[in-house]
Amino acid sequence: MTDDKDVLRDVWFGRIPTCFTLYQDEITEREADPYYLLLPRISYLTLVTDKVKKHFQKVMRQEEVSEIWFEYEGTPLKWHYPIGLLFDLHASNTALPWSITVHFKNFPEKDLLHCHSKDVIEAHFMACIKEADALKHKSQVINEMQKKDHKQLWMGLQNDKFEQFWAINRKLMEYPPEDNGFRYIPFRIYQATTERPFIQKLFRPIASGGQLHTLGDLLKDVCPSAITTEALLKQQQRMYPLQGQGWNRLARLATGEDTVPDKQKLI
Repeated sequence: MTDDKDVLRDVWFGRIPTCFTLYQDEITEREADPYYLLLPRISYLTLVTDKVKKHFQKVMRQEEVSEIWFEYEGTPLKWHYPIGLLFDLHASNTALPWSITVHFKNFPEKDLLHCHSKDVIEAHFMACIKEADALKHKSQVINEMQKKDHKQLWMGLQNDKFEQFWAINRKLMEYPPEDNGFRYIPFRIYQATTERPFIQKLFRPIASGGQLHTLGDLLKDVCPSAITTEALLKQQQRMYPLQGQGWNRLARLATGEDTVPDKQKLI
């Protein structure tokens, strides 16, 4: 993974064009213009919205300003979820720019955690890093790092510095060749329509027979409903608008419902 630098860069520099508007019931001294921003998918809302906060505070009475929070179509947006995750969960089927509403009052205590400073975001981020390394390396890599390494990792994310971040993060993505992979793959499958916010379990990168697991293997194991024949077929038909019975066969192959006989090619 650490050799796929072009892919890593593409992921890092993914952006979501966003329009921030002030909630209509907020008390202002004059009309508040919307504020437009390209949000980095890998960051956190409360980490990259200082300019948004300053923009709207200019038109508000100071006594009316308390903790800022954001919502999309009535749903409070969790600051401890990465921005790209929030967009994919709540707005992936909407037209861009993503329209987010800004609030300074009536903080939704039951729905959101408080975030009074960037130190809170840093603590959450580092807790996630440590949890992932415990699964991958029994925490050996993160524990061998110095405090300045942890700080560089965080500052790279906070300041959107790809090279600064990956100079440290690459150590967390490596493993000895003799191990053939991490102990477990750290992952979470988030869900927007159930009471269970995400699925997480132990999953090894290599099967008991020695073959490498794929993403499809993981989905079939922990979330089989996400990789049904019908769902896979619809996804592939959207990506590649072909006709005929070929996609039905491909879907059955991908889900293990069909096999390819020896010496037979699928065209």
